[in-house]
Amino acid sequence: MRRPVRDQILDALRAVIDPELRRDIVELEMVRSIDVHDNGVVDVTVSLTTPGCPIRGHFQTGVSQAVGRLEGVSGVNVSFDVLSDNEKSALGHKLGRGSLPEGALARVSNVICIGSGKGGVGKSSVTANLAAALACDGKRVGVLDADVWGYSQPRMLGLGAQRPHVNSDRKLIPLTAHDGIAVMSIGFFVEQDAAVVWRGPMLHKALQQFLEDVDWGELDYLLIDLPPGTGDVSMTLAQLLPQAKFLIVTTPQPVAQRVARRSAEMATKVKLEVAGVIENMSGFVTPDGERHQIFGEGGGQLLAEELEVPLLAKVPLTMALREQSDAGVPVVLSDPDDPAAQALRQGARGLIALSPVELPVMQEPAPAAAPKPAGMSLPMA
Repeated sequence: MRRPVRDQILDALRAVIDPELRRDIVELEMVRSIDVHDNGVVDVTVSLTTPGCPIRGHFQTGVSQAVGRLEGVSGVNVSFDVLSDNEKSALGHKLGRGSLPEGALARVSNVICIGSGKGGVGKSSVTANLAAALACDGKRVGVLDADVWGYSQPRMLGLGAQRPHVNSDRKLIPLTAHDGIAVMSIGFFVEQDAAVVWRGPMLHKALQQFLEDVDWGELDYLLIDLPPGTGDVSMTLAQLLPQAKFLIVTTPQPVAQRVARRSAEMATKVKLEVAGVIENMSGFVTPDGERHQIFGEGGGQLLAEELEVPLLAKVPLTMALREQSDAGVPVVLSDPDDPAAQALRQGARGLIALSPVELPVMQEPAPAAAPKPAGMSLPMA
């Protein structure tokens, strides 16, 4: 069988697009080397802009698939190195910009998007409590409140009307909630309880800035609280974070499970991996410990089975869970023995088991000084 030549491989690699720069890796001169062995195995080295590039997996998959489809290719090995400062500067000028994005999430090991098919299922309270539970287990955690129209993390995490500051590199510093949870929300930039009336382009710009112009630092987990449904925000985050995983929150009744199924379909279409399901409001537990299946039962398990993913937790509705959400203290911190708190701690441990915390290991790490960004210019409501 005839082996492919270098030009054929380069043509195939034009199908691999950098989602941040929106150009193919051949045009961006990110293909460092190509070696074709006698047995049909092709070695490709791709140069990244930063050692811990958060979309490294995107390139790994794209290169493997693009080259693997060529006739005569028996296998593909993809390795990575890092562009030098001069190479990054030259590429920045080629693209008509002074500098390249340095990968604001380069030091974030796991990005988890938490979504639901519809509102009112307690997605935000689950997000806040998962963050607190992960922090209790010694993880470095951040929360991005991307539910632009229904932002609630500032209240649920007890941050009220505080405002973030800008550091010397002109990046926003997230506010800090319980046990060191880093938090960023559109709620910090609008009048308290004000309505946010934005269309798609404004949403895209704001979310991009929250990811690129916020100094998240080193995190084991960044939890992103999505708005309900399958609209612009979810699509934007899928474009900006192709390495993220998707966690679905549903309630037990079959109708909620069917609606949540649509969110899973959206995640599949935009190539986000569905990590698991959390069933919230899984019965009401009275202060005396009596349990009532107000919303039915079985929906979360059924959805998990359909998607072939784990059901990470069944979280009952308790008085403490509701009260502490209003008070700004996650129930896993205020009342760890509460049944809801115990279930949420179980969900956090399941998340840890699904996404082991490891920073990407590069073959040739080459730290580079981060350029100063242009600064924040969030559109205000």
